[in-house]
Amino acid sequence: APAADRARTAAGDSARPATPAAPAGPRAIRLEDLYRIRRVNDPQRSPDGRWVAYTVSAPDSAKDRSDTDVWMTSWDGTETVRLTWSPESESAPRWSPDDRWLAFVSARQEGKGGQVWLLDRRGGEAQRLTTIKGGVSDVQWSPDAKRLALVVEEETDSLLRKDTTEAKTPKPIVVDRYGFKRDVEGYLGTRRSRLAVFDLARRSLDTLARSASADDGRPAWSPDGTRLAFVRELPPEPGRAQEPAVYVVEARAGAEPVKVSGEVPATEARPAWSPDGRTVAFLRGDEPKYSAYVQPALVTAGADGRSAPRLVAPALDRPVSAPTFTADGRAVLVQVSDDRAVHLARVRLADGRVERVVDGRRVVAGFSAPAGGGADGRVALLLTTPERPAEVYALERGGALRQLSRHNDSLFAGLRLGTTEGITSRSADGTEVGSVLVRPAGAAEGARLPLLLYIHGGPNGQDQYAFSFDRELFAARGYAVLAVNYRGSHGRGVAYQRAIFADWGNKEVVDLLGAVDHVIARGIADSTRLGIGGWSYGGILTDYTIATTPRFRAAVSGAGSALQLSMYGSDQYVTQYEHELGQPWEKPELWQKLSYPFFHAPKIRTPTLFMVGERDFNVPAAGSEQMYQALRSLGVPTQLVVYPGQFHGLTVPSYQVDRLRRYLAWWDRWLMPGTQAAAAAAPAVP
Repeated sequence: APAADRARTAAGDSARPATPAAPAGPRAIRLEDLYRIRRVNDPQRSPDGRWVAYTVSAPDSAKDRSDTDVWMTSWDGTETVRLTWSPESESAPRWSPDDRWLAFVSARQEGKGGQVWLLDRRGGEAQRLTTIKGGVSDVQWSPDAKRLALVVEEETDSLLRKDTTEAKTPKPIVVDRYGFKRDVEGYLGTRRSRLAVFDLARRSLDTLARSASADDGRPAWSPDGTRLAFVRELPPEPGRAQEPAVYVVEARAGAEPVKVSGEVPATEARPAWSPDGRTVAFLRGDEPKYSAYVQPALVTAGADGRSAPRLVAPALDRPVSAPTFTADGRAVLVQVSDDRAVHLARVRLADGRVERVVDGRRVVAGFSAPAGGGADGRVALLLTTPERPAEVYALERGGALRQLSRHNDSLFAGLRLGTTEGITSRSADGTEVGSVLVRPAGAAEGARLPLLLYIHGGPNGQDQYAFSFDRELFAARGYAVLAVNYRGSHGRGVAYQRAIFADWGNKEVVDLLGAVDHVIARGIADSTRLGIGGWSYGGILTDYTIATTPRFRAAVSGAGSALQLSMYGSDQYVTQYEHELGQPWEKPELWQKLSYPFFHAPKIRTPTLFMVGERDFNVPAAGSEQMYQALRSLGVPTQLVVYPGQFHGLTVPSYQVDRLRRYLAWWDRWLMPGTQAAAAAAPAVP
């Protein structure tokens, strides 16, 4: 990284290669704009409060990959500095408590796993600190700035650890785990995540709290620097789910960890220490059978493991995340997901009262409050709204918000976006459902528009008041876009999430159709031009819906499945299946019921495009291939697109663009016949 004073730029992305200037006057968003949007993430306020470090990711069309760099902006907003420039990505910027160093993780140079690098805040080149064989995935500074807590990958098989030869032919994959697959990682071998402490002066690494089979991670230092709280996950076994637990261990080799979460299952969220070091806050999970519908709740426990964990806000029936103690130790800051929004809230420990700090029709996607929750009352936020991608903001005393980063301002100043509104519908059984609706900019009042029902995945997620490139792109094409938070989504309470337990494709479809009927009744949607689509559970629900009704004229099912029985042992969800559905040979009737779309394929009349990543272990390609084969055999117009080498989420920029282009081409062909766009973009169909 060049010296910081040579990297100082105006706020925005002017340090990157210049892009063509936007035409005068606002215009509709275009597919090519996907290459121009900068993804801002991971804000980290410096201990002295003067700077906020963060990352900026951008797709590189020439290399067809994304690159992430570390930036920082001054708290007063007058200076923005790009800190890293290498062709390899950098992530996880973390300030040293003495404000001198900024650590980050990068695979630059060797490219064989992330290593920790140090950048002197005063300027100069970054220096590599670690050369750990398995790589580093997490880094946290000790309070005295002399040590780093790291999460490293370690080979536990003694034979493999000794075998360092580079073979041209890949070695056989040996599997002995109950849950043996995971998307991106592939077949799970004998590597484990370990907690280690790196001493900067001695350049030595001590591994802590080794467990033969567990994965350790998410370390957090105690205020006095003597202990670490962390999350331990034992791999699932038949009859036992993967239940994370929170432990505390002295920061020295050979120390025995103490479990502080008791019998309450935790989540993977990083624990937080109270300023006096006596209490640890963490997030509670749920019993194993509800693993797919977890609503994290705030819990505190004594750091010595002697007291039972306490649920802090029993009346808060919403998922929380990112616990951080306030400086006085009387409250915990958290993010709260609530009906299409995500707020920053303060939860008082004395009485569990929840006070919203930042709310409204927007999403708090992250925050940083150093020195025990921001002793000066100021917090760095990552905020997004329906009109803007995420940027870094300053939260001042008294609640005033001020934008700090402006990486997307110049682009969006020249764009004309659709209009976004929240709508509420009632399903056939009376359930109230919240949705997000985007209409084309300038759409005439009372004009009925072709409608796209665009379904989110999860199902444990929500469509939010956040910027969505997909929704805006579809709206710019002339579609109204409806994103429904069907039952199973979070943000509406635990009962709403669990409503679809072992009953997939039923209540969700009722909610989806109810929301569509609502916008038709309001005069927004043309009932003769309805499209549907989604990815992951959104693709699964697309399959369920088109097997339920023929009213949709075109569908796009991405990374979905319909013959659920064939997913057992093929994907990564064996624990959920056995706890929620039971083993297939025990409950074959239920498994067949949930495979409704495949066994009712002859009912499907909707032309459907299937898309999937070739190496998807989350929802394997077989799910899309089977439905494509069924519709092709039945004479229903269909097509299958497989993205080579891709996992559940497409990461290659040209594939991301291709997917959106094919979405539009397919919908245009069936919903906008005769239009110039449809004629130009429509793929050949049998």
